[in-house]
Amino acid sequence: MKNIWSSILKPRTWVSHTLLAIITVAFFSLGFLDYIHPIEEFLDSDRFAFQIGEMRFSIYILTKALLTVIILFWVTGIVSDFGERHIKNLHNIRISNRTLMTKAFQVVVYFVSLLIVLDVLGINLTGLAVFGGAVGIGVGFGLQKITSNFISGIILLFEKSVEEGDLIELNDGTVGFIRQTSARYTLLETFEGREIMIPNEDFVTNRVTNWTFSNTRGRIDINVGVSYGTDLDLASKLILDAATEHPLCSVDPHPDCFLVDFGDSSVNFTLYFWVENVMEGRKRPRSDVLFTIWRKFKEHNIEIPFPQRDVHIKNQEVLK
Repeated sequence: MKNIWSSILKPRTWVSHTLLAIITVAFFSLGFLDYIHPIEEFLDSDRFAFQIGEMRFSIYILTKALLTVIILFWVTGIVSDFGERHIKNLHNIRISNRTLMTKAFQVVVYFVSLLIVLDVLGINLTGLAVFGGAVGIGVGFGLQKITSNFISGIILLFEKSVEEGDLIELNDGTVGFIRQTSARYTLLETFEGREIMIPNEDFVTNRVTNWTFSNTRGRIDINVGVSYGTDLDLASKLILDAATEHPLCSVDPHPDCFLVDFGDSSVNFTLYFWVENVMEGRKRPRSDVLFTIWRKFKEHNIEIPFPQRDVHIKNQEVLK
């Protein structure tokens, strides 16, 4: 039943378009030649009319309203589909811009159609303005979150700060890929395969890390400690070699190894290296480099110490 009404109110085939043209031409031709004037007077007579407040309704007015609405729905559907197809064919424009243009075009088309229907039916727009003000107050209080998410979605489309395919990280540590941006929420797919629907407002009001906003490079940090008897220059060289030997390690920027401090149990280094495409993951390159560091240290007898404490007993007589 839903598909039937959809095809009636929004025709898509050439047969429906032809039928629409025939009905529209016939309707206006009969009205122009006064052939339907006697029928109009008969159906608009008081026998087929009723009053609701100050507004008078008749069979003719209701039939005219129904035909007008159906015809305008047909025309609006055809114009909307026509514009949507042509906007989607603009391949030199980004997907987010095409989506925004499509939504804006549809809003304008349906808004103009609504104004035409109200004018044809003779509905007073002043009363509609009062009603619209009441609805606006209701939206402000009852639909505040929905409205906020809708406006935030439009802001995201304009700013292009978060787009489909981006790798993002939220404040709570959730990491995943943007799969879809809709009017109310943004669909995030995590590495575990979970699909999380995040309100658009969260992307506007909260801090969001976009790993692929301007480029796909990502830095990986590794902290390594060695014992105090180690040749520090050799340890630094081995750590750097472990990074540069990895196939995903970026040449520019090149990896760096820094001696950061002399700890209680070890001399601590920090390794920075970059991967060209963070979309391929960071944990695997980090794991590979850690394995390589372990093997290189083992080959050169470099010890990675564990925390230890020395206990000195000043009064040994107490233990006797």
